[in-house]
This record gives sequence, structure tokens and C-alpha cells, in this order.
Amino acid sequence: MASLITAEVGTTIGFSRRVQAGLPVTMTRLHAELAADFVFEERVGNSLVLLEPVGVVGAITPWNYPVHQIVCKVVPALAAGCTVVLKPAELTPLSAQLFTECVVAAGLPAGVFNLVTGTGAEAGEALVRHPGVDMISFTGSTTVGRHIGSLAGADVKRVALELGGKSANVILPGADLAQAVRANVADVMRNAGQSCNALTRTLVHDDDYEEAVRLAVEEIASYVPGDPADPGCRLGPVVSSAQREKVRDYIRRGVAEGARLVAGGPEDPEGRDKGHYIRPTVFADVTAEMSIAREEIFGPVLSFMRYEDEGDALRIANDSDYGLAGAVWAAKEDQAVTFARSMECGQVTVNGGAYNPLAPFGGYKQSGVGRELGKHGLMEFLQTKSLQL
Repeated sequence: MASLITAEVGTTIGFSRRVQAGLPVTMTRLHAELAADFVFEERVGNSLVLLEPVGVVGAITPWNYPVHQIVCKVVPALAAGCTVVLKPAELTPLSAQLFTECVVAAGLPAGVFNLVTGTGAEAGEALVRHPGVDMISFTGSTTVGRHIGSLAGADVKRVALELGGKSANVILPGADLAQAVRANVADVMRNAGQSCNALTRTLVHDDDYEEAVRLAVEEIASYVPGDPADPGCRLGPVVSSAQREKVRDYIRRGVAEGARLVAGGPEDPEGRDKGHYIRPTVFADVTAEMSIAREEIFGPVLSFMRYEDEGDALRIANDSDYGLAGAVWAAKEDQAVTFARSMECGQVTVNGGAYNPLAPFGGYKQSGVGRELGKHGLMEFLQTKSLQL
């Protein structure tokens, strides 16, 4: 599975083994354990409250984490008692096919899980419009999410939408600057920047700003674009030529709009004139009105922004149409937690806190509707009935 995803997406083989193929195994086990202990009915006074499966779920998944996103929808939907029709991204049908072979080998009855491949405009649209589908769970761009939401809304179908992001990483004065910047660069470089929750806006106080930029330039030099099948490679190509050109266009726009290019650029990486490679790029002096500060790039591009005090940092962090994720670093955890509580996003990493596969994931504002993972993700596929006894 890891080798297949490296071939389909361009993810480095080490990351494919740990995350693209490894994490879905962990997710499946944890959700099976969760379902075994989940309370599907309870007494409330003289009522019996039941949580029942919503019915037939249409799952439409993206190409950047193809099997992980399949598992985040299919496993809790099955655990809730639903049947599923999966439409994977057209760029990654092979990993979805291999996942389907695993489902067959596991012995699920025919028809409980179903795979339909094709383009979003044809297969995806048909799935959303089908009268036999009770719910749509979609992960992808905000533009497509709006369209799906409008179609589903016309039939009053339930939707769960996990959409775009433009996440802020706020480094407060007194935080471990080197650790915060190193973690930030690693976060944006993972999967060649093709992560909806990537911390692509780095907010640093005036006093620490130039040092933070210097540290980022130094750190990013270790991410050399290379063959993703090489176990030593830390940065592979992006998924397609169209995605490469989109990212390069954003880099050009950043320069044209006045940002200071301190690393990378739109040119081919040295020795990589073949393949969909992007030079890892860092911008400084980015301001809130610039395209690279407001729009999702989906590539290995990091933007540094200045702030004057905590109030200014919070204003800049929340000044976004998106609200998927964020991060904050501070000398003391309680200071970071206080700041995180005021961030308008669905998940905040505090001082580099570890990823929790059972914590709810999803966004505020135009980053989506609903949550995935853990009991909150399972609840998306259940509807409530009360019996008055």
C-alpha cells in the first residue's frame, strides 16, 4: 500500500509507510475498539433514546491522503451500521482498489461497502444526487464542498464537509523559537505541502521575527527534492503537473504582491527538470491582503507574518475565511491554552502536542461542517430517535 501511494501521489516512501499506510491501520483498530464500547441507546427519564444508522453513505475522498481519508469515513460509517458507496479521487483510484480488496478479504458481506471510480463531475455528482443515498461525507476543496452542500441541501440530505484551510502557527514571545520553527517547517514540508491543515502562516513577534526567518531558511535547506521511492528522501514531488503549476503561480504572485522571497522560488529544483517538483519556498514580510496569506496553496510554501502584541497576533490568526487548524507556542502551557481558546479553528496544537487519532477533526467557517475521528466522527453517521415510555 505504501509503495502504491508513493507511486500515485509522490509521497516519500518513509512518510507513506508511517502515515499513508500505517496510520489507517491504527485508525481502524482504534475505531473498532471505540464502537465496541459505544452507547447506542440510553434511558433519559421516561424515554429511551436510540442512535440509529443514517442509512446509505456516499463517501467522496481526496487524493492527498487517499487511504487515510477513506478509513476516516468508511470505518466509522460501518461501525454506525451504515452501508457505504465510496468515490475516491480520480488521481488515486489504485489505492482505493487495494483497500477494497482488503475489505473483501476481511469478509464483509457483499453490498455493505461499494467502490465507484470516476471523475467528480460525473461519478461524484451522480452519487450526491442519487435518491438512494442518505448522506454525503466529502473531503476536498471549499469550492466543491459548497456545490455538494447545495445539491444535498435541495434534498435535505445530511452532509459532512471537511474542506480547505489556511492555518496559522503563532509563536509567542518566550517560546522555544528554534523548536517552533523547526516543527513548523516539517509540518509544511510533509507530503510536499499537500495537507489541508498545514501551518502555512507563521506569526512571529517583531523582536523575534528576523531570527525566526533565518532559522526557517536554515532548516528548509535540509528538504532537498528527490526520488520519493528513496528511503532517505524528505521531499517528493506534488501530485500532478496541474498542481505544480498552481503552486508555482502562487509563488510568482507572492513576489509580484511584494512579499520577500528568502528561499526557493518558482524555478525547477536543481537537477529536477523532470517530474512535478517544487522548490521548498519561504516568504517573509507577508501581509494579510496578499494571496499567499489568504488562499490555500497546497504546496511546500511557508509565509512569515509580523505581529506587535498578543492581541494583534490573535487578530491576524483569525483574519481568514478558513478555520480548520492552528498552533500556538508559548513559554508556559497555560498561556498557550488561553490563546488557543480564542483561535477560530477546529483543532489547535499547543507547544507541539502529539497527534491524537481519536480527537475530533474538522473546521470552523469555510473549512467545513461536522467532525471526523473518535466518537464525534462516529456520531456524524447516526441519527437520534426517542421513545416515550
